[in-house]
Amino acid sequence: QVQLEESGGGLVQAGGSLRLSCAVSGRTDSNDIMGWFRQAPGKEREFVAGVKWVQGFTYYAGSVRGRFTVSRDTAKKTVYLQMNSLKPEDTAVYYCAIDPSNRIWRSEYYTDWGQGTQVTVSS
Repeated sequence: QVQLEESGGGLVQAGGSLRLSCAVSGRTDSNDIMGWFRQAPGKEREFVAGVKWVQGFTYYAGSVRGRFTVSRDTAKKTVYLQMNSLKPEDTAVYYCAIDPSNRIWRSEYYTDWGQGTQVTVSS
């Protein structure tokens, strides 16, 4: 079993930046995808970005491509989401999660989730 803990959320003005971190404890595998999802009030949870744990391949939703960067530090067992040029529509609770089946995009394949961290972007 894997435990995940997000940090780094907060309130920021539109156009600003935040960096989220996700500390990973427990067993990880080279095939794992570490994903970031978000859920805004009244909306479904959506994929934001993902990174292959060992190889470092990255994947992005179209809405954040070019503004967000996902990365990982395998020595520190931490995954990051650098968010730049934030918009009010980025406001949501952000979750990190692990996908051992390499499906990447769909939340139902992610087996372990963090508790989430709130990101609020004011206009």
